[in-house]
Amino acid sequence: MSTTELLPAPHLDMTAATGVRILLKPQCADRGMVDGAWWPRSRDLSRELPSLVAVLDKRWGRITRVAVNPHRWPEIPKKVPAGIHTVSVGWFDAEQDPDDLLLLSYTVGRWDLLIVPPECDPERASWLMSAAADGDNRQSVRELMADSRSVRHTTPHAAPWEAL
Repeated sequence: MSTTELLPAPHLDMTAATGVRILLKPQCADRGMVDGAWWPRSRDLSRELPSLVAVLDKRWGRITRVAVNPHRWPEIPKKVPAGIHTVSVGWFDAEQDPDDLLLLSYTVGRWDLLIVPPECDPERASWLMSAAADGDNRQSVRELMADSRSVRHTTPHAAPWEAL
């Protein structure tokens, strides 16, 4: 069994205990098109969202709504329990990129995370997460996904946030 650590970015305030694979832009960064990346372990939103929301609630304030594109998720629950509150889950078809997770918070407003596909290889996932969390990055989710297909990866080891 492996545990997850979020090591590569000092602006991350999550710990290995969360089990959430996420990398966020520094809070002081101009946010651009995406605010970071999330690499869920499956396409089961009912199972994946509660731990993500728990981590983000601490950083962004209470997450109230989440929206995804239905083309990437086999089932989209209407509500997901997240600690002491419930998050409403919705979807947009043509209006939302298939690899974008839209989050709404009372205190911060809208945030967008690139969703790294659960089946993505660790090398490509590492590149995607690092690029999405780069404070200087202004690319959209679609541009990041396209670039990740054209970049030649040469690092033969596991992603830096995974400790075996």
